[in-house]
Amino acid sequence: MLAGAAALLGVTAGQAQAAEVSYATHCVPPSGVGLPEIDGTTKVDITAPATAKVGDTVDVVWKFTQAASKNPDIIDLPANSVQPSGTLKAAGAQSTDIAMTGPRENPAIPKGGDMVLSDMKGTLKLTAAGQVTLTPDAYVVNALGTNTTCTPSETVQSAATITVTAGDGSSSASPDPSGSGSQSPSASASASASAGTSESPSASASATGDADGQTDFTGKVVDIPYTCDSPLGVKKATSPIQINAKKDGGSYDLTVQFKKSVMDSPIDIPAGKVKPTMQVVLGGADSGSVKVEGPLNAEAIPQGDPIEIPDLVGTYKPGATGESTLSPGVLTIEAMGTTTTCTPDSTAVSLTLDTDEQASGASGGSSSSSTSTSGGLAETGAENHASLKALGLVAGTAVLLGAAVFTFMPGRRHVR
Repeated sequence: MLAGAAALLGVTAGQAQAAEVSYATHCVPPSGVGLPEIDGTTKVDITAPATAKVGDTVDVVWKFTQAASKNPDIIDLPANSVQPSGTLKAAGAQSTDIAMTGPRENPAIPKGGDMVLSDMKGTLKLTAAGQVTLTPDAYVVNALGTNTTCTPSETVQSAATITVTAGDGSSSASPDPSGSGSQSPSASASASASAGTSESPSASASATGDADGQTDFTGKVVDIPYTCDSPLGVKKATSPIQINAKKDGGSYDLTVQFKKSVMDSPIDIPAGKVKPTMQVVLGGADSGSVKVEGPLNAEAIPQGDPIEIPDLVGTYKPGATGESTLSPGVLTIEAMGTTTTCTPDSTAVSLTLDTDEQASGASGGSSSSSTSTSGGLAETGAENHASLKALGLVAGTAVLLGAAVFTFMPGRRHVR
């Protein structure tokens, strides 16, 4: 009679007092980031009702009491940038895999700080009377579209047991305050980032003004394939770029525009965290480079919104007389405390100017930039600020944050 009353109470009955389970774990970081596979230790608590009856659907909680890593001394992980998912195995009276998922909720984690993973939740529908044991299995940690997969490297002890009694033929579902259903385990979808060729038309460069006094020069759109080198890996991406110029005396005010956005922000990025610069390569009569840059992002970028970067601007003072060409060069992205350098695999001329040599001009060296980076967007005369593929973020921030999640401090590196 007492057992029947306990079963009727379902999840309101006393919950199993699960002991902490510790097990050796083998983790594989995201591919292409240059990190070795890692062996560490995972410690978890599994909480479930102590008693229930056949036909009940019960809630189960997986709590990480110790993650198998610290955040490496590479980058501060932003709040709400890490999400765990995994599999809990039921055995005994019934055998099944329980999908467990946690919210993307974590405090900001400083370099070298302890990793903090949210509690994962799932549900189990009980189908047979007897003892049902619950044992942690593999799990995945998703950070900004990159996955680290961790699997047990030893036999794991069960962490909780549910005593299931025969039901009365009706199904009394346990309440599910978390809203988590029994769904297949999967990390959150990776950020969509295709590095395809731009569909922007590559129109010929044009100029406004009369033959002797042209002032505005419009370059053609050129697709530039980049190899981006971040602190933790290499990525390739192609971006359509246009270089425009406005003559100012003997010098030219340059504006470099990225014409296509192919990446949404994988997390909330605070204001003042993304800054791009580029070296425009000079050719033809002139040589050297011109630095152009944009301001820090003036506003926060919400998760899922396109990453928009304003036009990059700078001043070109010619160092030679004749036809001088301007082509996109090395792009540098400073984002979230990291620097990613993107080098063109090949480049193409976007703009050709008929230049006159100026004192202390660029020939053979770098033409200084006169860009102001304080406050809001640069005053370039352009009202449209094109979205950027966030080459640096593709190669650096997103991959870097994902890889940083499981560079394990305890344990040892896996030796093949």
